[in-house]
Amino acid sequence: MVWSAGLTLLAALLPPAIVYVGKLVVDGVLAATKTRSEALSSHTLWLVALEFALVLVSAALGRLIALVHEVLQARLTTATNLKILHKALALELRHFEDPQVHDTMQKARRVADSRPLVIVVNLFSTVQHGVTLASYAALLLALSPWSALILVAASLPAFFVEARLARESFELHSERAGAARRLDYLEWLLTRDNHAKEVKLYGLGSIILDRYQRLARLFYERDRKYERRRLSFGLGFGALSILAFYGCYAFVVARTVMGVLTLGEMILYIAVFRQGQTALQATLLSIGSVYRESLFMSDLFQYLAVPTDQEGARVLPPRSPVRGRAQTIEFRDVSFRYAGQQGWALRHVNLTLPAGEKLAVVGENGAGKSTFVKLLLRFYEPTEGSITYGGVDLRDMDPGDLRSRFSAVFQDFVRYQFSAADNIGLGDTQHWQDAARIQAAAEKGGASTLIESLPRKLDTLLGLWFESGQDLSVGQWQKLAVSRAFMRDAEALILDEPTASLDARAEQRFFESFRALAEDRTALIISHRFSTVRIADRVVVLHNGEIQELGSHEELLRRGGQYAHLFQLHADGHGDEPASGRAGR
Repeated sequence: MVWSAGLTLLAALLPPAIVYVGKLVVDGVLAATKTRSEALSSHTLWLVALEFALVLVSAALGRLIALVHEVLQARLTTATNLKILHKALALELRHFEDPQVHDTMQKARRVADSRPLVIVVNLFSTVQHGVTLASYAALLLALSPWSALILVAASLPAFFVEARLARESFELHSERAGAARRLDYLEWLLTRDNHAKEVKLYGLGSIILDRYQRLARLFYERDRKYERRRLSFGLGFGALSILAFYGCYAFVVARTVMGVLTLGEMILYIAVFRQGQTALQATLLSIGSVYRESLFMSDLFQYLAVPTDQEGARVLPPRSPVRGRAQTIEFRDVSFRYAGQQGWALRHVNLTLPAGEKLAVVGENGAGKSTFVKLLLRFYEPTEGSITYGGVDLRDMDPGDLRSRFSAVFQDFVRYQFSAADNIGLGDTQHWQDAARIQAAAEKGGASTLIESLPRKLDTLLGLWFESGQDLSVGQWQKLAVSRAFMRDAEALILDEPTASLDARAEQRFFESFRALAEDRTALIISHRFSTVRIADRVVVLHNGEIQELGSHEELLRRGGQYAHLFQLHADGHGDEPASGRAGR
């Protein structure tokens, strides 16, 4: 920054100096021609050499300043993106599921690439052109104060109009943030491998492309109208600037013809007025650009100001149950509904999970199973009631401490385009490069055979996003996700459809190992597959966000309620009738 400021100041002083030396050259030539003096001729040639040197230094400074700006751009872009990513880490799940926060994040990401640098560069440009302008103004005032006034008067209207257009551009940008995100989504559908199969099978390309083109056309029409207005104003005020220049040009020529000014002074003042006008317009343009980019930077500041739990004021220090052993989990009259929704996702849920219990949660789609997990991991907080872990209200615990006690396999598990070792090791960031622990977790998760079959074993790059990546089946990815869950020495496990993508043999091996692996841990199992539910100590049936039934697998079958009905549907659908199913009739 200091380097750039110094170079900018030096570059600002050179143009007036070059113009003034040019004036001395012209006067020297005229004097030498009249007197035929060799001394004057020699002096004039030295002035030419001086002007050459100044122009050379000015050109070199321009290149050097451009280089400094490139370095600054890299640093500022990285710094801004890091701020955005750090903020993303601090956001909670509810923020990622909020369209308004998504729009704010989208606008902030668009700002990050260039706008911080544009502001810095234009601030330096304002100083540079301002210093240059001050030098020119001193010369113009010596000619006529009116010329300086005309220079300013001809340029100010364009500045105010440009500022107004900058505000319109920002408002246009803000209004279509959601539409821009839809445009990105349509592009994403057509350019990602995980969508290619359906897009090609159903011939969706033309439909998605048509939607993309219609949305892009709306953007184009709005942009065209804006640019037309900007062009019309630009032409009008450009003509005003030209008129002002030639008015002063005529004045200087007239003064020269009258003998008031020398030829060198005439050339000096014409150059000063032309370049002074350029410097003033550049100064005003830089100020306008700073204003415009500052409007867009407000998107970044708005995103960084999104309140998070980590930034909230805590009156008391966080509480923490004893680590290292399973804890009792209790839902106390918990109700929850999502922001902007009328219906309740969960309603009056009262449930206690004793330490070490294996609880299965079942229910139809939309029953509240996923919300149950989100509240337990404090991705959201209950609208009513409370949840305790080891007797401590989750709201009194540090979110990071709470989540470090859990390990999970989510239904929409992540397929990291990293090495196989990373796909397992990232389950425990404290030991994510510990090869022995990774091997042990792979064994527990049933992925050891898969690892051995890979070309470079644990060092094999997975996925098709990058060169030499090895693709896997959904079931193989899920084995890695299960192994990742066992990487962490957690007090509790959350398994969301843990066998949904496993074949029958892999599923059977999972059942055989689960009890031993989760022996001293509390486990929450969410599944539509009753073969998975059977391994639980108790089953809770959710319906429309409320607990409809609670008991062991056998107890619920004997009651003949909703659980027994779902179980029978499952048995009929698979063409079998488990012996335990007869007890429920």
